[in-house]
Amino acid sequence: MVDIREVPESDIDRALELAYLVFHDRPEKEVREKHHALLASCDRIGAYDGTVLVGFMAAHDFRLSVPGADLPCPGLTFVGVAPTHRRRGVLTGLMTEMLRRTADAGSPLAALWASEAAIYGRFGYGSATTGVTIEIDSTRPLALRIDPDPRPLRLLDPEEAVAVVGPFHEAARAGRAGRPTRSAERWAQEWLAEQDEEDEELSPPRIIVLGEADQPVDGYVLYRTKPEDGAGAARVPGLVRVDELEADTPAVAAALWECVASLDLTGTVRAWGRPVDDPLLHFAADRDQVRVTSQFPALWLRLVDVRVALTERSWAAPVDVVLEVHDARMPANAGRFRLAAGPDGATYEHADSAPDLALGVRELGACYLGGTRVEELVAAGLVREHTPGSAAALDAALRTAVLPHTADEF
Repeated sequence: MVDIREVPESDIDRALELAYLVFHDRPEKEVREKHHALLASCDRIGAYDGTVLVGFMAAHDFRLSVPGADLPCPGLTFVGVAPTHRRRGVLTGLMTEMLRRTADAGSPLAALWASEAAIYGRFGYGSATTGVTIEIDSTRPLALRIDPDPRPLRLLDPEEAVAVVGPFHEAARAGRAGRPTRSAERWAQEWLAEQDEEDEELSPPRIIVLGEADQPVDGYVLYRTKPEDGAGAARVPGLVRVDELEADTPAVAAALWECVASLDLTGTVRAWGRPVDDPLLHFAADRDQVRVTSQFPALWLRLVDVRVALTERSWAAPVDVVLEVHDARMPANAGRFRLAAGPDGATYEHADSAPDLALGVRELGACYLGGTRVEELVAAGLVREHTPGSAAALDAALRTAVLPHTADEF
């Protein structure tokens, strides 16, 4: 019988050793120190078999942008169970305790990135955002259908980057749902670290902004480079890895993409974790030159308090439906509820009438940010539509101007 309890700071190194065992990792001292500092700032719970730590889970203290609001949303990380204690209810115990803590803290949401997508649906997490990888053949000039912003570009020193682009990023969060807050420490440790944790051959981070030096920036790109390798038929051209690109207008985005695609001694630009509706995919003149090479589920979202989650977000159109919600893990969310929502706000109350839609909390979480259509889940047999047209009405109300998206993997 394992005991689920808080992990003291003195056990962080034990938690890290468990994580490295589970994820088959053996990081260098500098990375271990970074992980230790990260976990010191997290909420931590563990599963102890006697004095042995056999399961662990931590949570970042995030807020998440949702349509029309910014809500507290812990971000789960470093989830793992020792190979000696798998399939013994350890993960269920950890998840149950974390959900209880989240609810007690008044957070209506919880989020994670899934290393194994098959695991977290059974705990009520739904895939709420999608990312794509975009590759540009930069062996020739980037062909565009719009004129790039002609204002000057300038390179920032990484030490001044947070002060310059941090406020721009924070403002941009409100314009697209699904983005967690990013502290100065997270900027420094994750986005602006001198050495990339996963690829030591990459350069330090480079940050280019658009706009006059004495004016607020209107966009930025954060990237790293890798020199070409090999020769002849085995030659691999130099790589530009775009980690983040934010822009106020399509013209600003065009100027930044054109810049990274024109870097000397490189032949490929690769941008992982871009939004599905990235404007580049429309204003690129040659889609053979600009290609989507992969698409994947990104942020997984759990509605911990469905009522608060639904009434705190904004709604694009009126909707009045009775939902029959199934939630085996958090019974307070389960039952029939009437959702009456629109541009002026929303109410969500118990209902005795027949349901228009029946769905699990996992499916509701997947649709919550507007990135998954309810009608798609009806077609997949995952949501039952009792009243024709109710799924379309809910989709219209959930709709956002741009798709939810985040590249903040944690």
